[in-house]
Amino acid sequence: MRVGPRCNANVPIYKPAMVNILPWVSEMRYLGIFVVKARSIRCSSFSHSKRSFFNGAVNGVVGKLLNLASEVVILELVKSKCLPILLYGLECSNLRSVDLHSLDFTYNRLFMKLFGTKSIDIVKDCQYFFGAVLPSVLVLRKADKLALRYQCLENAFCAYCRSN
Repeated sequence: MRVGPRCNANVPIYKPAMVNILPWVSEMRYLGIFVVKARSIRCSSFSHSKRSFFNGAVNGVVGKLLNLASEVVILELVKSKCLPILLYGLECSNLRSVDLHSLDFTYNRLFMKLFGTKSIDIVKDCQYFFGAVLPSVLVLRKADKLALRYQCLENAFCAYCRSN
């Protein structure tokens, strides 16, 4: 896979001695993050993480607790157990606004499913009253915190790093 201005350039097939041909791919998984071929390093459209978020985590929590627990309990479980699956490693990548809206849409669909509505106004009210923060905001906060820690590496006397 190539990343950079020449990502679409034709390249010869590389065949090392005594080994099979190495295929050229447009997407690869590295440390749980899917990187795609592009002019700059980008993550995939998050279809893998969204599928794991809903199919593996949220449906398990909601399916077992929908009639037994309150919405507050379900949302806290989703926040602590399921949301990290959706947000894994995103603070290190360049996210476009389309990607952030896609993450927010996935989270909004959870609220629509949980509260049985299709109205985005009701969903936003529920998120406000339950104190739920959209994934786009969480990713940007995590990215800012990561950037601050990276800047503090050069400064041993940084008050932020000593307090955290």
